[in-house]
Formats: sequence, C-alpha cells, structure tokens
Amino acid sequence: MPTPLDKALRSRNAFLAFAGIVTGVAAWSIWGSDVFPQDQSDPKGNPEEWTREEMRRWLTLRNLHPQESDTREQLLERIQANMRIPRE
Repeated sequence: MPTPLDKALRSRNAFLAFAGIVTGVAAWSIWGSDVFPQDQSDPKGNPEEWTREEMRRWLTLRNLHPQESDTREQLLERIQANMRIPRE
C-alpha cells in the first residue's frame, strides 16, 4: 500500500518544483550579480570625489530623502552634516 510520501514523490508537481529550484541555483551560480543585482553598498572614500548618484544613494540609504533638484554642492553639504566622526 503506497504511503502519502510515495504518492508525493510520484507527483509531476514535486518534480517540476525540484527542477525549478535546481535551475534557479544554477542560474545564480553562473550569472551571479549580473542577472540578480545585489543591494548596493555605501560609496567608499572621500565624499567630495563621489558622483551625484553616489551622493543620492548615500542619503537615500539613511532615509534622508534627497530631491531631484538638489545640486551637487547641496548633496555634499547634507552628507558632511550627517557623517559620523570616526572613533579612534
């Protein structure tokens, strides 16, 4: 007499789910972050050398809501006002 586990293993849906998981893992390992972009991290280095987009990303990650109309100088001023002093 077949058990519920035997019936589940014979199911086409279970096979397709397993095949989908294997395909997803294979795609992730082959293409990595090209197809599945990762969360962008903070820009590194001196804020005065960052691009306007990096400045906007830094402010957005901290929920400081930069506006489209902000100039590069305004963004830099807000970043410098909100940066933490490094502890030594």
